[in-house]
Amino acid sequence: MIVDNALYRAGRRVEVDCAASDLAGVIAAREPGDFVWVGLFEPDAAEMGEVAQHFGLHPLAVEDAVNAHQRPKLERYDDQLFVVLKTLWYVDAEDAVETGEIAVFVGRDFVVHVRHGAGSELHGVRLDLERRASVLSHGPSAVLYVLCDRVVDDYAEVGTSLEVDVDEVEASVFSPVRTDDTARIYTLKRELAEVRRAVLPLREPLRRIVAGDVDGVADEAAPYFRDVADHLTRVTEVVEYLDGLLAAAFDAQVARISVQQNEDMRRISSGVALVAGPTLVAAVYGMNFDHMPELHWTLGYPMALALMVLISGFLWWQFKRSGWM
Repeated sequence: MIVDNALYRAGRRVEVDCAASDLAGVIAAREPGDFVWVGLFEPDAAEMGEVAQHFGLHPLAVEDAVNAHQRPKLERYDDQLFVVLKTLWYVDAEDAVETGEIAVFVGRDFVVHVRHGAGSELHGVRLDLERRASVLSHGPSAVLYVLCDRVVDDYAEVGTSLEVDVDEVEASVFSPVRTDDTARIYTLKRELAEVRRAVLPLREPLRRIVAGDVDGVADEAAPYFRDVADHLTRVTEVVEYLDGLLAAAFDAQVARISVQQNEDMRRISSGVALVAGPTLVAAVYGMNFDHMPELHWTLGYPMALALMVLISGFLWWQFKRSGWM
C-alpha cells in the first residue's frame, strides 16, 4: 500500500489538494524542478504495476521490488537508478538478526521506495529530512542519502547489540563456573554472517556514488554519501572484529572442555586408585588358604583394616599434593 506520497519544491513539502493514494493528482501538480516521493509498504503486483505505469519504471526492477529477497545493489535502467538496501534489526531475546529490504527507484523528478519487513520504519526519516531544507533541496539524491543513512545507522545499532552478546559469551567462557556456550557461539556466528550479507555488498554502490561514477546523483550530495560510506566501513570492521572474537571464544571453549574432561578423568582415576588398595588387601585375605600368615592371628583382622586405611590415606595424600583431588 502507499504509505505516503508528497510533492517537494525547493527543499519544502508542497501541500497538494488530493489524497496520498492519488498518484496522478500529485504528479499533475509537479512543476519544473519539483520531485515526487512515494513510499510503499509491501505492495502487491497490481499496486506496484500502477506506480510503475505512472513513473515508467523498468519491468525487471519492478519485479525485484515486489518479490524482494535481493542482495544490496545499484543498477541503472535508462535514466533511472534502482537501489536495493537490506534492513537489519536485532531481537535480543533470541540472539537473532531479522532482515528486511528497501527497493529505491530514483528518477530525475521522482523517488519511489518499496519497503519489506518490520524494520527501518521510514516515516520518521521523511519527517527528519523535511526539517532539513538545505539537504532536501538536493532533490531525489537527498532522499536516497537519508534512506542509506538510516539503513547503515541500523547496522551500527545491530553491531552494538551483537557486541554486548559477544562480551557475555566471553565472560561465560572464561568464568570459573562450568558452562557450555557452544550453541550460543554458533548462533551468534550465524547472525554475524547475516549481517555480513547485508553490509559487504553495499560497499561497492556507495563507493561508486562517492567517486561520482553514478549519473543521477547530485554532486552536492557526494559529501553526505561519503559520511554514510565511512559509517559502513566502521560497521564492517566491527563485524570482522566480532567474528574473530567468537572464533577465539569457540577455540577457548573447546580447549576448556578438553581440560575439564582431563580433570574429570584424573578425579575418576584417583577414586579408582583409592578403592584399588583396600580391594587388593581384601582379595588377598579373602582367599581362605589354610596356611596363610596372620590367618589365625588374633590381631590379623585389625591389621588388615589398618593396612587398607594406610594405603588409602597415602594415596589420598599423594593425589591431593599433586592437585588431582
